[in-house]
Amino acid sequence: MIRRGLALAAAALLALAPLLAPPYQVTLLLPAFAYGIALLGLNLLFGTAGLLSFGHALFVALGAYTAAGLTTRYGVLSFEAIVAAAAGLAAVVAVPVGLLCVRYVKIYFGMLTLAFGMLFYSFLYKFYALTGGDEGLRVLRPLLLGRPFAELDKVGFLTGPFYYYALALLALATLAMRRIVRSPFGLSLRAIRENADKAAFVGVSVRRYRFYAFVIAAVFGAVGGTLLAVPTGLADPLLAYWTHSGNLVFMLLLGGFEHFLGPLVGALAFIFLQDLVMSLTAYWRFVFGALLAIVVVFFPRGLLGLVAPERPA
Repeated sequence: MIRRGLALAAAALLALAPLLAPPYQVTLLLPAFAYGIALLGLNLLFGTAGLLSFGHALFVALGAYTAAGLTTRYGVLSFEAIVAAAAGLAAVVAVPVGLLCVRYVKIYFGMLTLAFGMLFYSFLYKFYALTGGDEGLRVLRPLLLGRPFAELDKVGFLTGPFYYYALALLALATLAMRRIVRSPFGLSLRAIRENADKAAFVGVSVRRYRFYAFVIAAVFGAVGGTLLAVPTGLADPLLAYWTHSGNLVFMLLLGGFEHFLGPLVGALAFIFLQDLVMSLTAYWRFVFGALLAIVVVFFPRGLLGLVAPERPA
């Protein structure tokens, strides 16, 4: 009950943020919402299935470039259509990638996902005519539920309609992932994480379930990528770079991968901590590296582990 009360209080604060906080702080929440959705998928792989991906940024970038391509090249401005297209494309790409990657576990799975991520980064960087190369592709302002909100400037659009749209999408993604994790499929993934051989012995198709988890994680990553691209107005190849995947893993560790809401807490903490550190020193990456070491050594269960140390059943 206490955790549920805290979650409801946090949701209420997020809903009131545009009314209470300065516009700059509100815009910082937008990438946190986007990363929160992407991390829900990554945590299905790692926290639930026990597979750590170092290439999850591939699908985040895929979602961002889908938004860029549809708005800039094809004039599709409906954000609902963009999200659906990104999710579908991510699923298509995840099928061959996942079929290969889930044949392996532990470091081999991580290295394969990293390799595919870097292949996609090279594709984005080299195929200039299609992807814009190192300059990336513009992302035009989308329509939300068919409305352009042309009377609002960019800040008004981002801190108003788009903010609540992103928050609603995050809420829907969270509820959907909650249902997945608590379903028989989610319980089977936990059994696989704890002991794959025993799970296979009682009839669980280990490789098939891991593959399904990989595809679902890819879809969540791409949906998060579409949200991430709108505030910046740009899809950039660095979204697929290995350091971006590293940031995603850092967020997961920071929030606490053993807890369902850990990804959301990690995304919020990372964005605001990054903004704070970058405003204080040019060596913010060094500071972040030190923080990661501190989290891993002293707080291995993340921020949520401080208030709820046990692994949820």
